[in-house]
Amino acid sequence: MAALIARIGKIDIEERLRRRNEERPADAYGALLRSIVGQQLSTKAARSIYNRILDLFGGRTPAPRRLLKAKEEDLRAAGLSGRKVEYVRDLARHVLDGELELDRLAELADEEVIAEIVAVRGLGRWTAEMFLLFHLERPDVLSGGDLGIRKAIQIEYGMEAMPTPQETVALGERWKPYRSLASIYLWESLAAVPNE
Repeated sequence: MAALIARIGKIDIEERLRRRNEERPADAYGALLRSIVGQQLSTKAARSIYNRILDLFGGRTPAPRRLLKAKEEDLRAAGLSGRKVEYVRDLARHVLDGELELDRLAELADEEVIAEIVAVRGLGRWTAEMFLLFHLERPDVLSGGDLGIRKAIQIEYGMEAMPTPQETVALGERWKPYRSLASIYLWESLAAVPNE
């Protein structure tokens, strides 16, 4: 990791988070909604579909109640799959029912935040970890399941195979309490690798 940091140079994590968050909703509900919309899509496609969803609701993130009242065919016409319609509605229900108390997530420990988020259908551990890192700006987040991080570790550490999620987390123990910054360095290292 020291060689990687020396090669890339200083990364201003606050600036990096600010730039990324300019493209994302500022509120927790909007951030999670955007995460569902963007699953398994390119950044460009995800942005386009999310903007069409916003257009359905006057250019604003739809409140949970409004989202639940929206017609499925309208959400599908904006680009959501049937499964993603189910997921965004489950998110809206969790918020309305008080099962996901967005206002108190910042007060919870990392694993508690993850447990709250993964209780919503369509939101897994990786999404919860990205929420911790980028939305709540927690300083010590390493997603063992992130393919980019695993690939970067393989390259930087000269491994024959990509490390497993468990191996990634174990390796990251030595980066505590700055695993979020380590994650950003690892992602940044991939930008410098020529395409094979």
